[in-house]
Amino acid sequence: MLKRLSLLEAGVCAVLLAAITGLVFVAAIMRFFGYPLTWSVDLAQLLFIWLCFFGASRAMRQKAHLGMEVIAKRLGHRRQFAVEMVSSVVVILFLLVLAEKGVELTLLNLERQFGDSTLSYAWVTVAVPVGSLLIAGSLIHNMVLAWRRRAEGALVYTRTAIDRDAEPVLEL
Repeated sequence: MLKRLSLLEAGVCAVLLAAITGLVFVAAIMRFFGYPLTWSVDLAQLLFIWLCFFGASRAMRQKAHLGMEVIAKRLGHRRQFAVEMVSSVVVILFLLVLAEKGVELTLLNLERQFGDSTLSYAWVTVAVPVGSLLIAGSLIHNMVLAWRRRAEGALVYTRTAIDRDAEPVLEL
C-alpha cells in the first residue's frame, strides 16, 4: 500500500508540476499577444502550494530533506535513534497543531474568493491541514521503520535504496 501511495504522490507531483509549467507558459504567450489570462497566476499559485506539500511529504518519507547530520553521525546508534524519535515526535506535534489551525483557517475562508478566479480561498488553505497530515504520516512511517531496524544496529538509510522503493539499506 505504501508503494502505491508513493507512486500516487509522485504522479500527483508530476501532474501538478506539468500543469503549473503549462499554465505559466500559456499565460505568457497569451500576454504577449495582448490577451492576458488574469486567473492563471492565481491557479498557478494554488497548484504550487499543493505541489509543495505533496513534495514535502514525499521528501520526508525518503529522508531527502536537508538535515544536520554532522553531530548525529558522531553519536552512537542508540543516541541516533533517540534523536530521531524525539525530533520526529516534536515535528509531528507541530504538524498536528498546524493541521488544526489550518482547518480553522479553511473554515474561515469558505466564502472568500481567491484572487481573480471564482474559486474559494478555502482550496488554498485546506492544503495546510492536508499537507501537514501527509507529512506527519511520512514521519510516522519513518519512525516505524526505525523501530523495526533499531535491533540491527544502525539507523542510517541510504537515499538511493528508498528511491528504488526497496527496503532501506543499513550502514554499519
